[in-house]
Amino acid sequence: MKRLIPLALFCLFLAACEPSVKITSDYDKTANFNQYKSFNLYRFIDHAGYVSDLNQRRIATAIRDELLKKGLTEKDSTTADVLVNAVTIVKHKRDVSANTNYYGYGGFYRPYAWGPGYGGAYGTTTYNVDEYKEGTLMVDIVDAKTHQLVWQGVGEGRLDDKKDNEKREARIKDAVTKILASFPPGAPKK
Repeated sequence: MKRLIPLALFCLFLAACEPSVKITSDYDKTANFNQYKSFNLYRFIDHAGYVSDLNQRRIATAIRDELLKKGLTEKDSTTADVLVNAVTIVKHKRDVSANTNYYGYGGFYRPYAWGPGYGGAYGTTTYNVDEYKEGTLMVDIVDAKTHQLVWQGVGEGRLDDKKDNEKREARIKDAVTKILASFPPGAPKK
């Protein structure tokens, strides 16, 4: 039993270290989502020029697979009920943290055994700078007849360029699955 506790804590630590994806969605409450039976992957927009062709194809495949699982069929853009746009945005971000260590004694009002007074103290501050990329994937569902946006799902998370291909593909699939989980609105969750 004592061996299981450190193992469980280590697994919990690994799960906490894995970057998560923050998901939001919005939709047109007047749209009749029951009428949408087919889709077309219409456009891929990469605002930062960062997403490689390989990752664009991975994203498109993941979106296609999820919509097919939901019972929609893929058609060309002239006959599809909805057009699906994928939009990516990559931002370069920086987190700065400071840690100060104080050494010695100091402060006029600090009580000492021999009474209050001035004392000598010094401190060192170290700064840690963490530069990373934050990626946003937006999946837009547009009514093909009216050309109005009827549903949008957004996933935001920290990008990790060091992952191998299988992990990268799995993370993209997972993010797209989470983004499209609430499409169509009101559908039972699987």
